Amino acid sequence: MEFATWNVNSLKVRLPQVLTWLEAHPVDALCLQELKLDQPFFPEAEFAAMGYHATWFGQKTYNGVAIVAREPHVPQQVVCGIPGYDDPQRRVIAATVGGLRVICAYFVNGESLDSDKYQYKLEWLSRLRDYVAQELSQHQGKVLLLGDYNIAPEDLDVYDPDAWKDKVLCSVPEREMFQQLIALGMTDSFRHLNPSVVEYSWWDYRAAMFRRNRGMRIDHILIGDALVACAQTCIIDKTPRSWERPSDHAPVVLTLTE
Repeated sequence: MEFATWNVNSLKVRLPQVLTWLEAHPVDALCLQELKLDQPFFPEAEFAAMGYHATWFGQKTYNGVAIVAREPHVPQQVVCGIPGYDDPQRRVIAATVGGLRVICAYFVNGESLDSDKYQYKLEWLSRLRDYVAQELSQHQGKVLLLGDYNIAPEDLDVYDPDAWKDKVLCSVPEREMFQQLIALGMTDSFRHLNPSVVEYSWWDYRAAMFRRNRGMRIDHILIGDALVACAQTCIIDKTPRSWERPSDHAPVVLTLTE
């Protein structure tokens, strides 16, 4: 099976690109973040026309997440949000696809270390960690956590580690929270399969950062340890980032043997 994650930075704007990409890369499940669409306006029919079943948790203007799964897979046991956490921001959706538990998450950015949004990020990460722990236990480790993490796990994932030292996305507490997810019994699939490769999944729109390849790897697919032996390839598809009016993120694609 193939699983992908992509922060599309407005599905209304990027829908034609997503459909074009899916036509060329018919993955079994695609996790989307930053829909920026209220719940009634998700383009379910357009995905259905391509043979995809969708489940989504939308929010006007900001946030929003979705899982689209290719026939014959239909998302089952859908859960929106982090259970028990009263969060007004719609950032998490989970479903069972092909017998695997798929969690799609749009992690909090945090803005800056002296911002209230950074404290919210740390609280949110703590709540997510506890939720993922429960899902790993319930599903015998057959869990995928896909999304825009807004965390670069190590200096290898940053174009200029010195410039980003102790800044949001690269701060020690954020990286520690990433490692706490790993410690639950999860593996960073891209780094596991590409131990020393320097590649990025996000580039700022400003200052020709994509053309200069000055980016960061902040979009990840963590997999439960029960799935590590099945992991074959994990790649970052930079092609959509070069299209006209692109998202600032590129899709990440994981292939698992069945």
